[in-house]
Amino acid sequence: RGKFIQISPRRSHTIAAKGVLMFGSAKLGCLQMIGKACVSASPALPVRGLYRIQGISRTMSGTVSSCPPEFIAVDNEKWAVKNISEGSIIRVVSYNILAQAYIKSTLFPHSPARCLKWKARSQSVLALLKSLEADILCLQELDEFETFYKGNMDKYGYSSAYIQRSGHKRDGCGIFYKREQTELLSEEVIQYNDLVPAGEVPVESCDGKDKETSTRTSRDASPIKMSGSQETNLPNDRGDPNDPRVRLKRDCVGLLTAFKLTKPPHHVIIIANTHIYWDSDWADVKLAQVKYLLLRLAKFKDTISKKFSCTPLVFVTGDFNSTPGDEVYQYLTSGVSQHDKGYSCNTNWKEASEEIPIALQSLYAFIGGEPPFTNYTPDFTGTLDYILFSNSNHVQPIRFLKLPSAESPDIQGGLPNEHHP
Repeated sequence: RGKFIQISPRRSHTIAAKGVLMFGSAKLGCLQMIGKACVSASPALPVRGLYRIQGISRTMSGTVSSCPPEFIAVDNEKWAVKNISEGSIIRVVSYNILAQAYIKSTLFPHSPARCLKWKARSQSVLALLKSLEADILCLQELDEFETFYKGNMDKYGYSSAYIQRSGHKRDGCGIFYKREQTELLSEEVIQYNDLVPAGEVPVESCDGKDKETSTRTSRDASPIKMSGSQETNLPNDRGDPNDPRVRLKRDCVGLLTAFKLTKPPHHVIIIANTHIYWDSDWADVKLAQVKYLLLRLAKFKDTISKKFSCTPLVFVTGDFNSTPGDEVYQYLTSGVSQHDKGYSCNTNWKEASEEIPIALQSLYAFIGGEPPFTNYTPDFTGTLDYILFSNSNHVQPIRFLKLPSAESPDIQGGLPNEHHP
């Protein structure tokens, strides 16, 4: 599954810089969108810079298509975009690449067997990532990081940051960034297991197998098959659901990063990448995770702002395992949540969670509506992946990468397939 991603500029030190950034996003193979972002730092030094940042986010399950990406321009007059030709471009990609560790033919009976084998699939995924020509790649369900992706992406000019899930899970979240275009200033990892109440003795995560399940449960309790999950509908497979040590210990992770663009005026941008717990029956856990994410993100932004004397724009990418309009989505985009168990953690969580630390909006919703799907299988088709950005009238979309429709021949039968690994 893939999602679209955005990035914003940031000024450095005492420079007052205005920058225009363009963002791109790609979902399920072909969705790119660019947003314009103007940032202003210290008003003392009127230095101006024009930057465009493209962000791409793809929904996993895709092999490289013979068709080149097709970009569709957003109405520039509508967004009052000016001097686009003067900008430089940063392309950002968000992609749930479906961890190889979780691929089993029984979970993907609709997929051709040859598309699931690592030897062929690894090369298809690598070729696809290379073809995106991203400056920043945010990946979820990333396994084989040390053995395959890190070295191969390094050959293409990418450095990387990675956090593996705890609890003997084999996948994690990674961010690859072009060394020629970006400089990593700072990074922090997020362990959502930190939500386990302080003073409690940690218990083993009880997801049953080596990952969050591929069969997720919908609101009506019917099983929904999703990439990278396994069926865990039995009551005892996760321990006592009323024990917060069990309920909150989901082994999910995230990454917070700050980058300085290498071209003058050297804007700074913050990008978060995460993968939220899958089970819709445990919406309280997912809500606790996104609240913790935004709390950590707000603190990270404050640290970066003070250290580099800037006001960075913030972009949040990831697989949120939440559909448009559900409680998690509503909280991310409005700060409102109907049910809150008030889970505490070791960082004054209870007090800090009363209001949203950073206001966000979904890039796709911003330009006219969420896509109909970012996950496409026979058992479940829907939108679970998003790119969000901090509310600002300085961010505007410029163009997007064309997304396949449900009738597109390259996705018939469900993903993954030959076209979308």
